[in-house]
Amino acid sequence: MSASPRSRAPRARLPWIGLFLIGSVAWAAVPAAGESVVRLRPPSLLGALDADTYDLEGRRLGDAELSVLRNENGVVEMRSLSMIGEGGASQEVRAKLQPVGDDGELRLLYQQSESHDEQGRSLGLMKIDHRRRVAECGVPEWLDDDPAEVKLPTRDRVVNVPLNLLFEPLVDGEAEEVDFQILLCRAGARLVDATAKVEHELDEAGRRLVEVRYELDFGLLSPLAAPFMPRLSFWFDDKAAGSWVGHRIPLFSKGPTVMVVRQGFDGSVFSAP
Repeated sequence: MSASPRSRAPRARLPWIGLFLIGSVAWAAVPAAGESVVRLRPPSLLGALDADTYDLEGRRLGDAELSVLRNENGVVEMRSLSMIGEGGASQEVRAKLQPVGDDGELRLLYQQSESHDEQGRSLGLMKIDHRRRVAECGVPEWLDDDPAEVKLPTRDRVVNVPLNLLFEPLVDGEAEEVDFQILLCRAGARLVDATAKVEHELDEAGRRLVEVRYELDFGLLSPLAAPFMPRLSFWFDDKAAGSWVGHRIPLFSKGPTVMVVRQGFDGSVFSAP
């Protein structure tokens, strides 16, 4: 698969805030050893964005928190927390991005994700260290096993956390598909190719809502795996102060699939058909 968006004729750009920050993705021409090739614009908005967690029928399940901050060294720190009730199933993801060059572009330094099951038990910490070129899949806290590791390629394009930023070329109409890789923590640790594209657009109360869907590529096994894979989507709205609206993800492997929706939007609008 290609390491860059597949382009098409551009159209007017849409002002938007992504899941964590405003930005767009480019691929670095000559990255140093141990760097991600993904490049993001610096954030134009810092702070928190309120959201809610819904089930696939549009019923509210709990709170969600989204934030982006810049520390004293200029490093951008992003965090998202999605919860079902208090002390139940949840997922927390974080990422750190470092400024590079005079224009303030950001590169991925570190990503992590940790989910808890319905009893509130940790299912293990997933870590992606782009500088050390290693990714690690932790194990549930009740198992006495070592974490599984996989080496990152020198020109890695692994993006598990700020996926919305990868999809900006799709939302803007500058690309038909975006190819990347995801760290998959199931039966070990491995990097899986993925492709994102616009699934459909709809008009909701005068708002243009865009659904971007992404799918994992398991090669020859993809047709067999497809019926068991959750629908993975992000939604954007060009009339909002920032256009990220929500996303649909499983909280953990074999766990519930939920929708995280920005406050001010009705979660039932994005209910799975």
